[in-house]
Amino acid sequence: MQVTRLRVYPVKSFAGLDVRSASVLPWGLVGDRRWAVVDSTGDLVTAREANRLLALTAEPLADGGLLLADRDGGGAPLRVDEPTDAAPVAVTVSRQRTALPAGIEPDEWLSSRLGRPVRLVWQSDPRARPVNPAHGGLANDRMSLADAGPLLLASESSLAQLDRWTDGDTPPLDMLRFRPNVVIDGDPAEPFAEDGWPFVHLGGVRFRVSGVCDRCVMTTIDPVSLTRGKEPIRTLAKHRRWDGKTWFGIWLVPDLDASSGADTISVGDPVTVG
Repeated sequence: MQVTRLRVYPVKSFAGLDVRSASVLPWGLVGDRRWAVVDSTGDLVTAREANRLLALTAEPLADGGLLLADRDGGGAPLRVDEPTDAAPVAVTVSRQRTALPAGIEPDEWLSSRLGRPVRLVWQSDPRARPVNPAHGGLANDRMSLADAGPLLLASESSLAQLDRWTDGDTPPLDMLRFRPNVVIDGDPAEPFAEDGWPFVHLGGVRFRVSGVCDRCVMTTIDPVSLTRGKEPIRTLAKHRRWDGKTWFGIWLVPDLDASSGADTISVGDPVTVG
């Protein structure tokens, strides 16, 4: 097996970016989901209810900032710097009570695109957000603003099986619906074998599998057209339903010491299970 795709999502619920390699820290990939959108009261805003977020991109800059843009090239892009000197504001994000506001200009840029008042916020220190024990988190596990684990891994063979299960009138599903950080393929990647893996090595980096990922309505949004449908939830409910939820992909926690610095994974790296 090998890594066939790597993706980062600099702003939670924005369109992601393909990368050839990525640095790994104990709380996830460098540049992945350290920014998020909240409403005027601090509640998290995601593409589950604001599909338009999937049509926005955020390009990481060398100095740590972002370049926000419309995916279709319309409108003027906007540079945003890390708000390191800003006063924290209250946010309603699971296990994250405060974040740093990006400022008036990015707030106005986003609000004009969503048609309602929103704010862009930044997680200054991911070491402050623990992984939920209900999602396999251990005492020292930390994470970015991702939903339930530092990284999400998905298998091309599992997606192929899901396509075989779907109605023949349904076009093949785009892996982007599942928003993985790591995509793998190759023998012996049997469909959904990843569910039972305890650990996995991507290249020279070891990860603990903290759990299988339960899937929400966001997977029913076509990442290109932004239209909603019934797949893949309808088919997952027939074949991959337990505990009242549907499941696809696994959460990974980097098996790294917080003081050891970043390691690197790349497209083409071998994948081994242990």
